[in-house]
Amino acid sequence: MYMLQEIIKDEIRKLKPILSNYGIKLERFLAKGTTSYVFLGTFNEEKVIIKYQRPDTPRKTLEREAHILEILRGRNITGDLIFYTQIKGRELLVREYVDGELLINTLPKKEDILKIAEKAYTLDILGIDHGQIQGGKHIIVGNDVWIIDFEKASTRRKPRNLTSAMAMLFLSNNVISRRISIKYGITGDFKEMLRSALREYKVSKDIEKVMEVLSIL
Repeated sequence: MYMLQEIIKDEIRKLKPILSNYGIKLERFLAKGTTSYVFLGTFNEEKVIIKYQRPDTPRKTLEREAHILEILRGRNITGDLIFYTQIKGRELLVREYVDGELLINTLPKKEDILKIAEKAYTLDILGIDHGQIQGGKHIIVGNDVWIIDFEKASTRRKPRNLTSAMAMLFLSNNVISRRISIKYGITGDFKEMLRSALREYKVSKDIEKVMEVLSIL
């Protein structure tokens, strides 16, 4: 832990002058990701997320994320990309900050569940498979709903965002589905209606039946 703290201090020391050239102020360290360090910063007096490729990983995933964020720009699905670059071979990505709680740590309201479905559906239609929606750690619930962290997303895989999201919320056995089941009194009949609607969705790509089922929550 002490070694990580020293590494982060050194990264912050190196990053601050680089980011200041872009008008970005690095505020503090947030997390150590699989391939990047994540920091909180400010740009034009607004919070931003800063991802900086870890020096101990050769995997470059932030350029792919930047490409997908460009596709999603202005669609209110995730924080918009501010910029992407490489510094001495290490990737650096800055995006808008979105405020709220991770889905895995909160109980979504009905309108949140509907927004999750709508935004997952939009990703499907755009041909983007997030790849990690089912874990509940990449959905933020606040005054809106956002899907974050597209490092492992792909435009080459068959999109399964809506079906994955609905399985996570209602059909799988996990902390999120158990919490929702108690709150909304989810029955076997509801689950079967949802499964039927999802089977139809896989063929038709029409979300209407899924939304009809969710409307009875």
